[in-house]
Amino acid sequence: MSGNSFGTFFRITSFGESHGPALGVVIDGCPAGLELDLEFIGKELARRRPGQSTHVSQRAESEQFEVLSGVFEGVTTGAPLTVIVRNEDARSKDYEPLKSLFRPGHADFSMQAKYGWRDYRGGGRSSARETVSRVIAGAVAKQLLGYLGVVIQGGLVQLGRVSTAARDWPQVELNSLRVPDESKVPEMLAELELARKERDSVGGLVEVQAIGLPAGWGEPVFEKLDALIAQAMLSLPAAKGVEVGAGFSAVAMRGSQSNDTLTPQGFNSNNHGGVLGGISTGAPVVVRVAFKPSSSIPQTLSTITAEMQATSVTTLGRHDPCVAIRAVPVVEAMLALVLVDLWFQDSAAVKVRESFFPRQTLKFETKPL
Repeated sequence: MSGNSFGTFFRITSFGESHGPALGVVIDGCPAGLELDLEFIGKELARRRPGQSTHVSQRAESEQFEVLSGVFEGVTTGAPLTVIVRNEDARSKDYEPLKSLFRPGHADFSMQAKYGWRDYRGGGRSSARETVSRVIAGAVAKQLLGYLGVVIQGGLVQLGRVSTAARDWPQVELNSLRVPDESKVPEMLAELELARKERDSVGGLVEVQAIGLPAGWGEPVFEKLDALIAQAMLSLPAAKGVEVGAGFSAVAMRGSQSNDTLTPQGFNSNNHGGVLGGISTGAPVVVRVAFKPSSSIPQTLSTITAEMQATSVTTLGRHDPCVAIRAVPVVEAMLALVLVDLWFQDSAAVKVRESFFPRQTLKFETKPL
């Protein structure tokens, strides 16, 4: 099974299964000299942790982590940074009735078709629990970006049919749904409870922004900043759509509306979402990721067995009624990983380029809004 690594200069490799002894990540390319904030890593994992409220999976995981390599006396050494989280509350027996069935909406059928074998306990590598590895790596990436003054913030901006236009980011960690608009929380909770009563689930839209990013990151053809972001976000479990800036709403605009005019102080709007021609402009990078409703619902659905016989299945157990709630820190982590990798690539390219000729650096008079 390939495809477990992400990044070039700041490269991570994720390992472990939902019901294995542990999950973890190896980070190759973390520079030496970073005073690693372990408390921050713990806080980021706590934001993703199951059981944190009645609105998410009740699997009881403390998410205590252990650093195995790459740190000495609290400082990174430049060696591969390896961190693991041991599984504590996996109930593999709950999945025994499903080992010869394919759950609708899950990766059961496609995994079996590709490998001829699958870990049916919670989905194995296709489980959302794998994102523990990404959050750890993203927490390290966020600390590195902090040296540049880059801030990444995200929240749930739509749950089912309820959406919000407000972006009051300090509100995100003050409510159980991580919504940047306190006034919409009751309506969203009602939407979630209705789905729960009907033994169903709902989808969600997560928005994440990176503020303080300099202009010039990304390449103009195959390694566009927005293309790399899209790849990163669509690698997440249950992610089904990505938009940057105005995104799909740009379809209904005219060019005169869509174009972001410029002044010496910056852009007058940000429909481009901080990326033009695949390269960052210095404006906030704005990304939204659409997550489908959780596939694990306690309804009886038609399916087939591994022998291709028609049958039915009811998925019981501890599952998220809306996976997008706990996806917020994961989406932030993936954006951080893309940005750190591009930062390191751009820094290396600048050193080579400036050995031949200096480049003109464009900067607005003030930081773009």
